[in-house]
Amino acid sequence: QTGNRAAFEELVRRYDRNVLRLALNLMKRPEDARDVYQEAFLKVYRNLHRFRFECSFYTWLYRIVTNVCLDHLRRRQARPEDQAPELNSGHPEEGIADFFERQREHRPTLDPERSLFGKEIKARIACAMERLSPRERVVFEMKHYQGLKLRAIGDALGTTEETVKNSLFRATRKLRNELGGLR
Repeated sequence: QTGNRAAFEELVRRYDRNVLRLALNLMKRPEDARDVYQEAFLKVYRNLHRFRFECSFYTWLYRIVTNVCLDHLRRRQARPEDQAPELNSGHPEEGIADFFERQREHRPTLDPERSLFGKEIKARIACAMERLSPRERVVFEMKHYQGLKLRAIGDALGTTEETVKNSLFRATRKLRNELGGLR
């Protein structure tokens, strides 16, 4: 019992940032991401004895996290009245991995117009991402924000690489249609 607990604590320490980052990327609101984080590690703890080493632990953990995220997103879509009014909050991009802030700039932005334009782009991307189905969003986020290969995404979602390709294609096409005016 003590050995299992110590091993589990080591797993949490090793993977906690990756799990939280994935949850933040997939869920819009940080509080939802924290709920997913806790629920995912609870599921890992309860089901660690079922891990069969047929895939890497990392892939197994990603599958659990993405399934918990998908469950949360489906529940939210089924009960839209439970959602906070995101667009009226003034921060529709909260909780989405901020691609633009992660990119290093050669000089700090001193131009307020450029800063405003960046915020507008982030808001449009966030709105466009919301129009994707939960599956498309998860696949797109895992590929472009987490940098996972299609096969790893398929393993994590319990589906084929071909299905992942199709979901990614649909998501990309929808985003291009939504964001076509950005150039």
